Amino acid sequence: MDKRDGKRVVVVGGGIAGSVVAKSLQFNAHLTLIDPKEYFEIPWASLRAMVEPSFAERSLINHRDYFSNGDIVTSSAAGITETEVLTADSRQIPYDYLVIATGHKDPVAKSRKDRLDQYVSENQKIKSANSILIIGGGPTGVELAGEIAVDFPDKKVTLVHKGSRLMEFIGPKAADKTLKWFGSKGVEVKLEQIVDLNSVEDGNKTYETSLGEIIEADCHFVCTAKPLGTAWLKETVLKNDLDAHGRIRVDEHLRVRGRKNIFAIGDVTDIPEIKQGFLAQKQADTVVNNLMLLMEGGNENKMKTYKPHSALAIVSLGRKDAVAQLPFLTISGRVPGLIKSGDLFVGKTRKRLGLQPDVTQT
Repeated sequence: MDKRDGKRVVVVGGGIAGSVVAKSLQFNAHLTLIDPKEYFEIPWASLRAMVEPSFAERSLINHRDYFSNGDIVTSSAAGITETEVLTADSRQIPYDYLVIATGHKDPVAKSRKDRLDQYVSENQKIKSANSILIIGGGPTGVELAGEIAVDFPDKKVTLVHKGSRLMEFIGPKAADKTLKWFGSKGVEVKLEQIVDLNSVEDGNKTYETSLGEIIEADCHFVCTAKPLGTAWLKETVLKNDLDAHGRIRVDEHLRVRGRKNIFAIGDVTDIPEIKQGFLAQKQADTVVNNLMLLMEGGNENKMKTYKPHSALAIVSLGRKDAVAQLPFLTISGRVPGLIKSGDLFVGKTRKRLGLQPDVTQT
């Protein structure tokens, strides 16, 4: 297909879901990718990169490396109309079909080089500290604590979590196994407490929890949930398509409910399932299938449907261990670690984007 004669598809968001759509449709449409950064980052690899900065050489991928046949607009989306996406730098990008994949709001460096430098800086922060406080006991906080505990066993790691157990998004057995693993590594976990960072003065290494406990730490990392990346839609034509939590209501074909040409995928949707990268990729595949059908003039009744998946999660605990919640079983240790913890699916994800799994960029 000559892309000049093709439909105009705009993908907003260059994360795990948006990148798959952009790569898959680049030769079947006039495709524009809008993203505030110049690269795609494999999100679940970011914590390993904090303890091993060179790991990010494979997990940070310039958009142009996998998306060679379309336009890249390095800006944030600021609004949409029925026919255009408006960007923060005042551009107007027309579309026939729109895919919203803005995930969570997570301000990071615009360039790949600056992001690599950030990991070097965070690594130095960890190396120079004798004691480290991690705030948040979801998957991010748990995996970061695991990475530090394994790579730097001499450092005192304390994790504070507001919930009654770690990782409430999965079952209590997985939380119990994780807590036991932390105990074996000397990681101290404080549950049902929060830390008010606004009361911490610069340079002060003393932190107080909501229960009055005092924690001494040379540095801290905040691993609490980030806001959804949908605030920019609240004054647009989709303002009535957001639920009370800011999620986009979608139908079984992943179209915004009641709309023919606007899709949403990934963390921004109201699909009742755990928000995970491999599910975002499955949603992207569904949208690619449906867009191909629509652009070729196919029957809407033949569009692919997406069904929510049951709870399935693997949370890495350092380089060799993990805890896995499967539909009828929860296990921890080296067996689930063999599945994820070594390479963190980085090679597999690179291959999905048509790249060599083990080649680093320059």
